[in-house]
Amino acid sequence: MTQALIDPLQQTLMNLFSDTPLATLEQHVDRALEVITRQLACDGVFVLAPLTKPGHISARNLYLKPQFNNGQGVREWRLGQTPFFRDLVKHPRLLSLSSVAQLPKDALEEKQLLRQWQVKSLLVLPLLKLGDTVMALGAVNCHCECDWADSFIEQLQQAQAMIASAMELTRIAQALLLSERRYHELFHQLQLACAQLNRRNELIMMNRIAEQTLVHNQQVNLLEVVREQDRDNLLETLNMVRDGVLGQAWCEVGIMHNNDMSWQRLGLYPAQSEQQNLILIAEDVSERRRLASELSFQANYDALTGLPNRAHFEDLLQRLLLEQDGSPVCLALLDLDQFRVVNNLSGHMAGDRLICQIAERLKLLVRKGDVVARLSGDEFAILMHACNRDSAKVIAERICSQVRGHQFRWQGREHKISASMGVAPLERANEDIYTVLAQADAACRLAKELGRNQYQIFDERDMRFKKFYTEMTASLEIIDALACNRFQLHFQEIRAVKPISSGMHLEILLRMQRENGEILSPAVFFPAAERYDLASRVDRWVIDNLLRWGNANFQLWQQCEQISVNLSAASLADGEFMQWLEKQLLAEAQLVSHLCFEITETAMLTQVEQACQLLELLEAHGCKLAIDDFGAGFSSFAYLKKLALDYVKIDGQFVVNLCEDPADRAIVAAVCQLAKDLQFRTVAEFVESEQILARLTELGVDYAQGYCIHKPMPLERLASLLNPT
Repeated sequence: MTQALIDPLQQTLMNLFSDTPLATLEQHVDRALEVITRQLACDGVFVLAPLTKPGHISARNLYLKPQFNNGQGVREWRLGQTPFFRDLVKHPRLLSLSSVAQLPKDALEEKQLLRQWQVKSLLVLPLLKLGDTVMALGAVNCHCECDWADSFIEQLQQAQAMIASAMELTRIAQALLLSERRYHELFHQLQLACAQLNRRNELIMMNRIAEQTLVHNQQVNLLEVVREQDRDNLLETLNMVRDGVLGQAWCEVGIMHNNDMSWQRLGLYPAQSEQQNLILIAEDVSERRRLASELSFQANYDALTGLPNRAHFEDLLQRLLLEQDGSPVCLALLDLDQFRVVNNLSGHMAGDRLICQIAERLKLLVRKGDVVARLSGDEFAILMHACNRDSAKVIAERICSQVRGHQFRWQGREHKISASMGVAPLERANEDIYTVLAQADAACRLAKELGRNQYQIFDERDMRFKKFYTEMTASLEIIDALACNRFQLHFQEIRAVKPISSGMHLEILLRMQRENGEILSPAVFFPAAERYDLASRVDRWVIDNLLRWGNANFQLWQQCEQISVNLSAASLADGEFMQWLEKQLLAEAQLVSHLCFEITETAMLTQVEQACQLLELLEAHGCKLAIDDFGAGFSSFAYLKKLALDYVKIDGQFVVNLCEDPADRAIVAAVCQLAKDLQFRTVAEFVESEQILARLTELGVDYAQGYCIHKPMPLERLASLLNPT
């Protein structure tokens, strides 16, 4: 539209609004009403609008010529609050009245208000909606009644459009200012560092946290404050987000700030406002990194000495085994001699101090590059690189000599310190690390058996090493058998020499199946279980699986008068095991009255108190107690009166030669007489012939057990013995 086509009123309003900042535009709406009044030759102009909403303009909405407002200038007008005009807002229409008398009869309030202001003619345009702005413009004549010409209405409509535009622009400007203010408040209150990266990777628009944790000033290149070793990774990540390969990405980097380094997890997102710019959100993960580092240390290093622990040492050994390097490597295990004496006499604080001193000394005695680790308690391991047998001898001799010369004094008491060492070369042909560990442990055990305070180097040709090594490999097989359920329950009948009961007596025997299917007896694997603290776990397996079998075969269980189970000395001394056993007996009350637990004479002699506690436990649940291998030491008579035993099993060494050896007959006869006097029953083991059985009958033995009576068989076959077809 050219300047010539714009009428004077429009031109005046355009000039008025175009020179006004948007933020203050509403202040000029009242001025516009005055301009319209003067140029359209009416006595006043007003704005009629719905009730004001938050964010909407609230301008003064009435202008009357001075002669009609008693010199009071612009005023608020209540017209829009009256019923008729509220309805007019709700149902927009043109209202053109040459006389206010034309208002409806019920518009009494409206007529009274208009007459107060001397209004004689009234014009209200239809409501105009522009964006969120809704308003109507009206005009009044006060000096006389008049008809409103179409040209007047048209010019007023144009003015209405311009005022509505001004009001909407004002509303938008205020909303933008409010939104920006809220954005800045939120941006700076965020507890995460937020910033924008420009295409040159410079930090711009940083919030308060970003200035505190990243950089102080704007326009600093992010790569300049990032750790040098992290820059390539960060730059690659930035490029992938800018190129659209990733919609968002994260990268953990070290950032130098105030001469301190912090770890930041950077989240990177494309900026919508400007191409190639990125939004950066940084989370400080320094504490998490520190905790992770501590957890890693705790997982891999001994808390007391700071040396690598067993897990870390075995991992190093495993990696070494996989290397193709042909240089010789030796492994040494070192065990302090009589360390328990230090703990018992001077306390565990003294023991810990000694362990730390030995750890420090070992680190000084090995060569550069060798690894010293603490495996457990007083057991250390040394990994010796580029070391053959001859070099290992020199190192082992030096270590044993230096440890022997170590002076340890605690609170005025001096302890003599020495160590036993076992050394084994690492054979890379081995399938796993446990072979060399077992070999070194076997050498260490031999050093202890030969008098301690020395070292031994493993030699597979030496039978002494083979014995210990076999036990250790058996311990690994036991652990595997427990995990894979490769143990088997067998049984052997214990038969009454003279028919004294109707039910069967039997002893539960254990067998272990190797991976190749070979079946091993306890004589082969149980010494290893006792040596490596596995006996209690094996006993648990036996009792647990026996009771399960009893529940599944309850009728067969009921046909057995007594079922004997062996308990190891380790289980007898294990308080946790005894608690577990009591719970099992309580849970299987319908089965336990048929159980008899056997403990060896040696276990009874060394743990009399525990044996008494076991007897009390068994009596409370109706179980029996028997002493196995009785007479092996023949020193247990003094303890028999302390224990109300149910059975005594005579050791097989007095039975196998019973027919030929008068001494054996005398011992068995003495035990039988003792049984009558103390009211327990006797069981003879290793009954291998009818002649032995007949002689036992003469001597008064109650029960016999051996191959002459019954050969062991799997427990699943018990039904065939009890119910022969």
